[in-house]
Amino acid sequence: MGEVKWNDRFNIGVEIVDHAHRKLFSIVGKLLNLTEDAEKQKHACQEGIKYFKSYTMKHFAEEEAYMKKIGYQDYDIHKSLHDNMQNHTIPALEQEMKSQNYSAESIQHFLGICVGWLNVHIMIEDCAITGKTAHKWVHKASEDKLVSLERAVIQTFHDLFRLDAELVSDNYSGEDFASGKALCYRLNYQQQDGNHIQVVLIYEEQMVFKLISELLGKKIDRVDKTITEAMKLISRKFMGCMESHFDRRDGDKLEKINTLTFEQVVRAFEFDKEYPPYSLLFKTEKGDYFALCIK
Repeated sequence: MGEVKWNDRFNIGVEIVDHAHRKLFSIVGKLLNLTEDAEKQKHACQEGIKYFKSYTMKHFAEEEAYMKKIGYQDYDIHKSLHDNMQNHTIPALEQEMKSQNYSAESIQHFLGICVGWLNVHIMIEDCAITGKTAHKWVHKASEDKLVSLERAVIQTFHDLFRLDAELVSDNYSGEDFASGKALCYRLNYQQQDGNHIQVVLIYEEQMVFKLISELLGKKIDRVDKTITEAMKLISRKFMGCMESHFDRRDGDKLEKINTLTFEQVVRAFEFDKEYPPYSLLFKTEKGDYFALCIK
């Protein structure tokens, strides 16, 4: 497996930041390669992960200094995201790897979280530093909620993946995608009044391969722990981005997120009996399909 190549879509236009991002992707790529050699895996991954952690902390400090220098108004929020990654996420992943003696699965888990976090953080939070991403775009309350949701999905696709998407159907009823395979994530929310909401995101498998391949600069053609964990984090952030684009009640608490098979989604949403309140099917500019269902 070759070294991860930098993709220019991650450039935000600040050299000290872009240089650090290129370096972080290079480190992740080398760690991905190490997981293929069991004999070298443990020691090399230990050292590689130490370096990744050290360089990440250096990058955070430099990026925070830059934000202060330009008077970035959302500095406090941005720094809190760095602090959470530094003080909670990375230590938890390190502990998992140590407890599992740096097993292939624990390393894939670590890399999946890092790949997903880097993609989301750069495309949404870091691009906002230079004004490339709008955080506060909200549709007028008088607009029909279905139209508002459609626009929110399209805007989020553009913000998060730099992909144009179009609505194929606002009555998606569980039809199988063209490839016959999909990655599905269910997010369960509890509302303040005690009611529950289920949200399911369904990605055509080929779409996932293209997204992660573009992210890493290398061909990905199978689903493993790294892919499922990366897309789980991206799915959570996808819904977080949707909150700023789609008018809904505040106070919804995410209880859990889990993966489902396509067949489990069809059964859970009972497409053979009724449509969910919101069930939309989209196609991206690259010809891949994505569905969002809410009930």
